[in-house]
Amino acid sequence: MASRRAASKGKVINPHFWVFCEGKTEEAYIIMLRSQYRMPIEIVTRTVGSQINKKYIENFKKGKPTHKKDLDFLVYDADVPEVLENLKSISSAVLIVSNPCIELWFLLHYKNQTAKITGEECIRELIKRNNTRYQKGIIDKKLAIRLSDHQKEACKRASTMEIYKNPSTNINVFIEILEKANREGSK
Repeated sequence: MASRRAASKGKVINPHFWVFCEGKTEEAYIIMLRSQYRMPIEIVTRTVGSQINKKYIENFKKGKPTHKKDLDFLVYDADVPEVLENLKSISSAVLIVSNPCIELWFLLHYKNQTAKITGEECIRELIKRNNTRYQKGIIDKKLAIRLSDHQKEACKRASTMEIYKNPSTNINVFIEILEKANREGSK
């Protein structure tokens, strides 16, 4: 059983975000967001891959301080149908997916992408537009600045996409939740 966090009298308790993600790139991006928003985000990466399930999440959090406001997120690529179906079955978590990959989300900070695209094409476009080398799992300074400065544009572009289709991402939902928690925490 997880222990409960309690707020001091008169204090507002911020939610804790538990982010279970697929790989190093997702982890690097969530670390960047944690720093940007200064929010309590615990990142669990690549521990069970596509075999993640509700029981695994519960067992991971067992013995750790939790609160009813806490939220669980699954940040994965949606390009493998079997993995996507498994992720959809975990109703206790907010599913944050990109199809074909998280680099599509990064690309939306540069342009609107409406045509079907592969993961390799996303990376090539990203390299071309960022005008630097790109390595999965690393968000260089130039890319980090772009991701921060053009986040609202990317959110607007993502909000028009049909989730799970190629191309699509709903990372904007995660950003909106962070923004809301940030506003409520500063009251």
